[in-house]
Amino acid sequence: MSTKTASRRTAEERREQAQALHDQLTAQVASLAESDNWKAWLLFTANFRTLSVNNSWLIYSQRPDATHVLGYRQWEKLGRFVRRGEKSIKIFGYSTKRIVDVDEATGDETSHTRAYYPILSVFDISQTDAAEGALEPVEIAMHLEGDDETAIFERTAEFMRGRGWDVALEDIKAEGLNGYTRPSTREIRVDEKMSPAQRAKTMIHEAAHALLHAGEQPADGEPAIEVSEHRGIRETEAESTAFVVAAMLGLDTSDYSIGYVAGWSKANLDLIRGTAANVLRAVGILAEALVDDEPAPADA
Repeated sequence: MSTKTASRRTAEERREQAQALHDQLTAQVASLAESDNWKAWLLFTANFRTLSVNNSWLIYSQRPDATHVLGYRQWEKLGRFVRRGEKSIKIFGYSTKRIVDVDEATGDETSHTRAYYPILSVFDISQTDAAEGALEPVEIAMHLEGDDETAIFERTAEFMRGRGWDVALEDIKAEGLNGYTRPSTREIRVDEKMSPAQRAKTMIHEAAHALLHAGEQPADGEPAIEVSEHRGIRETEAESTAFVVAAMLGLDTSDYSIGYVAGWSKANLDLIRGTAANVLRAVGILAEALVDDEPAPADA
């Protein structure tokens, strides 16, 4: 008969380890921010808008393999030229117009702003050719390869199911979307096409979103959490949690997490340090359930 190991670390010991790992993450982001890869990434990605969910799906439905899209003239400014005969991808733009109303009786003018959504034509980078010296995309967050040797995905999934979440793998079609958390239906989904190691890291990331950003009521003894409206902060918190918890469970996610956190935080070290309180809260909840919880060898 097997028994649980009696040598669990205390909550304070786990917190100290988590704080050290969060400090390590901050230092590695700082190191990345000084590199040529970071400068090249900034120069390239500064030209790309953040796509809405609707536009992401529109792009996928028209060109599933698209990775970076811009308009014809925008590509020209980057030294790239759309090949003759390439079919454009249609998305919705966003603009505003100032409307002035005049009161016929008094002559008074009032104004308001109206939003409208013109249809734009964009092209993927694969539809372009580069002139000499043109900017090229640089990967700063590389998907993990390898196995999930300690069953991190399933252990984390079971913990979240115990908190009332429906967790499953899914063939996610949207480009660049590794997983998602849907608070309205309490669903967590992770892309099944990824390696086991990447699925494990993403599962922790989505669990962090559920714990920190989905309006979860804290269990007994768990502190209340303030949810930021800033997506960069929320993504930094979720990925920092993934980095720390995965490291505590023996999975090094540096190849992905450092670049991901740097990208969403814009390598703002004060912002990363400012997320520490929420990160440590999420780490504490997950670590209590997952860390040092391996069964001991069966008695002879």
